[in-house]
Amino acid sequence: MKKKIGLILAAVLLITLVSGCGSDRKKDDAKSSDKIKVMASFNAVADLTKEIGKDKVNISVMVPKGSEAHDFEPKPKDVAALNESNLFVYNGLDMEHWTEDTLKTINSNVTIVEASKNAELLELKNGSDDHEHGKYDPHIWLSLKEAKVMAKNIMEGLIKIDSKNEDYYVENFNDFTKKADELLSEYEKKFDSVKNKNFVTGHEAFAYLCRDFNLTQKSVAGVFNEGEATSVKLKETIDYCKENNIKTIFMEQGASSKVTDTISKETGASVEEINTLEIEGTYMDTMKNNLEKIYSGLNKM
Repeated sequence: MKKKIGLILAAVLLITLVSGCGSDRKKDDAKSSDKIKVMASFNAVADLTKEIGKDKVNISVMVPKGSEAHDFEPKPKDVAALNESNLFVYNGLDMEHWTEDTLKTINSNVTIVEASKNAELLELKNGSDDHEHGKYDPHIWLSLKEAKVMAKNIMEGLIKIDSKNEDYYVENFNDFTKKADELLSEYEKKFDSVKNKNFVTGHEAFAYLCRDFNLTQKSVAGVFNEGEATSVKLKETIDYCKENNIKTIFMEQGASSKVTDTISKETGASVEEINTLEIEGTYMDTMKNNLEKIYSGLNKM
């Protein structure tokens, strides 16, 4: 009899545990389904969206890790995933050339945010090898000032979908703005004290950052980083480094070091990696790290 009672109790306990697990799974699924499904074009846009949406969003990234947003071509499965999203956030300014055709095919119930809307843009220089891409430099997220504009556009997109949590998104936006302003203030003072403001890099992606801090950018590759560096451009950059007493050359994290290594060998300048956030990195930490590296590099005697 005791054995039978024991078996019954064990069975009841097992059923309770199984039903409890099932209940927990349903709760987790419900929590997940309550979140806004966001598709971001690439990492920098995704991270800015995370700053505003935090735990109210599930974010997927269209451009896979290791790929360039400039060169990416979406597959049918990517467009299908986009159509299942509530919100699509992209940079614009021809950073993602594929959006022009892709946006024509997506469902009307997907809210679209062009994060660069209302940003203070820099035109591509005359004679740029990137003229076929459009009129403006797209790398606005590398400016703390323009990142605030992007964050505001993202906030408005989230509120449009989820108005009941407007206060939450506004609070996160205000917090992001406060952190960006503090970082701006800190490094404005630091860069004001730097005598040599010539910023040399392999890829011309930092014009907006340079504008924030009154630096002068000199690069081997153009804004869209296409093609091999010409011998003329390479020699021009080497001469510039020698004439301006450049002590540090900056290269994009994950990029080939062939060009910067050549310049370093010819000039004696060291090479420092900085991150454009296109592939990986969290926004504030990465920008802080970039700015400190640039400041330290320019401050070398």
